[in-house]
Parts: sequence; structure tokens; C-alpha cells
Amino acid sequence: MIVSPKDRITTPQAAVIISNFILGSGILTLPRTAAEKVNTPDVWISVILGGLIAIIAGVIMVKLCLQFPQKTIYQYSREIVGKWVGGLLSLLIVCYFLLTSGFQLRSMAEVIRYFLLEGTPIWAIMMPFMWVGLYLIIGGINPIARLFEIVLPITIFLFLLVAFLSLKIFEIDNLRPVLGTGFIPVLKGVKATTLAFTGPEVLLVIMAFMQQPNKAVKMVLVGISVPLIFYGITVVMVIGALSVDEVVTRTWPTLDLIRSFEVTGLIFERFDSLLLVVWIMQMFTTFTISYYVGALGLAQLSKKNISSFMYGLLPLIYVISITPKNINDLFKLGDMISNFALFLFGLLPLLLLIIARWKGRKQ
Repeated sequence: MIVSPKDRITTPQAAVIISNFILGSGILTLPRTAAEKVNTPDVWISVILGGLIAIIAGVIMVKLCLQFPQKTIYQYSREIVGKWVGGLLSLLIVCYFLLTSGFQLRSMAEVIRYFLLEGTPIWAIMMPFMWVGLYLIIGGINPIARLFEIVLPITIFLFLLVAFLSLKIFEIDNLRPVLGTGFIPVLKGVKATTLAFTGPEVLLVIMAFMQQPNKAVKMVLVGISVPLIFYGITVVMVIGALSVDEVVTRTWPTLDLIRSFEVTGLIFERFDSLLLVVWIMQMFTTFTISYYVGALGLAQLSKKNISSFMYGLLPLIYVISITPKNINDLFKLGDMISNFALFLFGLLPLLLLIIARWKGRKQ
């Protein structure tokens, strides 16, 4: 694949794409999913460990991509393990991104219906986002990257503002004692937090578009560190304000935290709607990049024009998004996708890197 100059993205843009892809809907549910596993106030340690594992996985992916400049995993996997096995792996990766796209679309619709548009049919909420997403990805990787550059700074500013305003109900005792029951509960929560950091796998595709792929390791460190800081602050603030026992009973603990306090005298006394708007944009970005990467994979596998796949996949993503019957089924789908990602991207890049280097030495 020859990447045209208009399809090039800068190193900061690539880092922003990774940060947005990781964040998605995870920040709304991570405190609950992690607290269920750890069951102690030490969830924040599990978050740090999960982030470090994601960084290591990201660096391995970068080393793999650097072996094949300007090629996506859909192309070089067939060079490494052969046409048929590589094609099968590529199809699995396409399935993963399409499932992720449908999951994020439904999560976005559920959050909107639950908090903003109660009683509105789910399809009526999803349709506008689907068509706007299609309009965006038709322009290619550049419009997507530019949108992400707008969304992430707004998210960071508003999230930090709201998080630190919640200090008025924060109780440090809810985070004590540190390691009171030892390190074993922390290790139990590592899988849950690692799942929240699924997202670096997008660089297996976007590195082909980078202007300076030699700076990709720095891009990974920055791209994963931003969600790591976000998740760390979120978990500390949510557990500090609500306590572990409270958090495990909440569906959206982060939003419940924001709704549990008011600041009088400001333009906004309640900040939940403000945070919701930001997080809807965040989930929309994850939906669009997953949609684009899935369509690109099918286009490169079949060597056909990507436009037909962009239009053709829209009904499929809709079907995926309406498959879960309720919010519990949606969370089960999310867990399934995360486990799929852990298996697919935790092992596959390392195996492909070892085989590629072994083949290189042999030749």
C-alpha cells in the first residue's frame, strides 16, 4: 500500500487516536468492574499495573510494525504466516473492530437514553450517530485524526474540572488501608484493568499512515499514559467518594459520583450533563475509528475500493449494536470483546514479531 501525502498523520495525532480509542466507555464502568474483582480500596494499584502491561504490549506492536513500513497488519500478516493463515487472522481482527464499533454505538445510545432522552427508541438515538460516523470516515484517516484532536483536549479539561470539584465529598479513609489484605487482591484486579486498556491494537493499522514511524514508541507511551492518568484519577475519586461497597452496586459509578454533589453560584450547578456530552463524543470517536479500521481491513483483504465496505458495513454494525437485549447483555458483550482482544493482541503481535525476525535471519 502506498500511503498518499494527504493520508499521513503526525505523531501527536497518532497518540491522540490511541488515547481516544482506549478511553471509550471504559471510564464510566471501570471503577465497578475493577472493584468487583479486587474488593479492597487498592483498585488504583491494579489500574497502574494494567497500564504498564498495555504499554509493554504497545511497544511490542510498534516493533512489529517497524519491520513492515507503510503496511497494515492486514497486509504483512500474510507475508509472515502465509496467505491463508494471515487472511484468517486479518478476518478475526476485522471482526474484533466491528464488534467494538457496535458495542460503542450501543453504549453511547444506552447512556443517552438513560440520562438524557428517557423513553426514546434506541434506534432513533443510534441512527444519527451512524450516519454522521459514515460521513466522517468517508474522508479517510485525516478528518478522523483532526476530530480526535478537538475532542481529547475538551475531554481532559472538563473531566479534570469535574473530578477536582468532587473533592468536597472525597473521604481519604475510603482508600485505606493500603494493601491491608496483601497483594493478591490487587493481582486479581489486574485482568479487569488490563481489559480497560485495550486500544493500543489500533496502531497495528494507523502506523502505516504515520509521517515519522520512528517516533512510534514515544507515541505509544504518551497515548497510553493519558488514559492511565484518567483511569487512576477516576478510580481514586469514585472510591474515595462512594467507597468500594457502594461502587460495586452502581451501573455507572463515575456518573453517580458527578450527580452526588452540586456547586452553587456557578453557571452549572450540576455537572453530569456536561460530562455526559463529553463522554458521548468520546464514545463516538471510538465508534468511528473502529468502523474505519474494520472497513479498511476488508478493503485490503479483497483489494477492492473501501467506499463500498463503508456503506455495506453500516447495517452490520447496527445489527451488532441491537443484539444485546438489555444493559446486562451489553456488559457481557463488552467483556467478551475485551477477552477476545486480550487473547488476539496479547499473544498475536509477539508471535508475529518472533516469526518475522526468525524469517529475516534465515534469509
